[in-house]
Amino acid sequence: MQSTFLERSPENSYSFLTWFIRPRIQTPMIFEKVDPPQISLNYSTMTVKSSSSASTWFILSALGTASIYIVFIFYSLNPFDLNTTSSLIINSDYSVAEKDNASSVIINPDYNVTEKNKCDLFKGHWVPDPTRPLYTNLSCPTLPDSKNCAKYGRKDSDYLNWRWKPQDCDLPRFDSNIFLSILRSKRLAFVGDSVARNHMESLLCLLSQDQTPLEWWRGFEDRDITFYFPSYDFTLMVFWANTLVLANERVINGSKTGVIDLHLDKVDHYWAILLPALDYLIISDAHWFFRKSYLYEGGQLIGCIYCDESNVTQLNVPFAIGKAFRSTLEYIDECEQCNGLVTLLRTFAPSHFENGFWNTGGYCNRTSPYSEEQVNFDGHETELRNSQVKEIERIRNISEKRGNNKRYEIVDITRAMIMRPDGHPGSYWNNKNAHGHDDCAHWCLPGPIDVWNDLLMAVLQKIDGSSIG
Repeated sequence: MQSTFLERSPENSYSFLTWFIRPRIQTPMIFEKVDPPQISLNYSTMTVKSSSSASTWFILSALGTASIYIVFIFYSLNPFDLNTTSSLIINSDYSVAEKDNASSVIINPDYNVTEKNKCDLFKGHWVPDPTRPLYTNLSCPTLPDSKNCAKYGRKDSDYLNWRWKPQDCDLPRFDSNIFLSILRSKRLAFVGDSVARNHMESLLCLLSQDQTPLEWWRGFEDRDITFYFPSYDFTLMVFWANTLVLANERVINGSKTGVIDLHLDKVDHYWAILLPALDYLIISDAHWFFRKSYLYEGGQLIGCIYCDESNVTQLNVPFAIGKAFRSTLEYIDECEQCNGLVTLLRTFAPSHFENGFWNTGGYCNRTSPYSEEQVNFDGHETELRNSQVKEIERIRNISEKRGNNKRYEIVDITRAMIMRPDGHPGSYWNNKNAHGHDDCAHWCLPGPIDVWNDLLMAVLQKIDGSSIG
């Protein structure tokens, strides 16, 4: 059997997307004869096994590349407008005047409550549990080096032996069979930054204790990955979108500056093109908004973050996050090919740098959780979380009035994770490429992040109508 290699490039990423969307599109007949390549699980390179020859794969790639134009014609808001080829424009009424109200959010008290026992899953505390974790760094075949804290010298283990206890009920531990049964023949995608990927990596470790996934595809620079669980016909994906909307980093003399032009009303089509093929979408983002950024709407500069320029309106991070989530959620709700899509918001995951930031000597070396008495739940973490929740509440009301067959839910991890400064890699990761910086934004695997999937399973059970208690 002859093998060829799939080059990781934006072109091949789009070719995969056209194949992936194919089963959900009825009109373009070109998709009906294209079968997916059989890709073996290989973490250094991705091998495509071809039953005939390299030319067969070349033909399939060519068909896939050509097919993307069909997808654009059917799914772009204006496929013939050259100004929209890099983004999808959303009409947003989130005005600049609203920026000061981003943290003034009244949450529907029934929104975060289970149907069975009226229990708020997201308000509680951490309790010791010697039966945790549900896997180890040695039993997870897909665990990435950057989250393998034990491998890089972390000796304490107390941070692993805790579970989240809601105030008025118990949160069931993750069960891979229950999870996969709910998602049988479904497609779920995480869309966000590297913390979204961290969430997916935790889920993959939990699932792989009982089911061995096949790796189908790795995209450009390994930022996009797709796994398939054949026993359940379940597809799990993660796609990189660090702001959800169009973001361009300024380059001067060939060097990146770290300064971002952020178009708050333009959804990045690289991930948005996936929507018609998905059953479940988990969106999250925040950390990349904490940098010098110039904010645009309708192509016009409306302000900036951290720019300190007298002639430019100074805006804040919650405002920008709220705008980006509003544009994203409005696009999802207006997607005519997305009937039945369930969109879940995973709320802001706080970092825990002490005595500095990631690039100024900040560190995180705590070994146990905070108690509720040690934490200020009215700080900036909650403000950021509220700016996200405000938008999912808003689109739920709009979607209901429109009579859309879509659902919006929340996996609210902010309060729980504010109390877990002990769960980050800190200095225990392969940080040579990061000049020795501590990582206090991502989470060790196994670790406290695994509770995100306890909560995710409970929310999916609520949607599915099955018991969670």
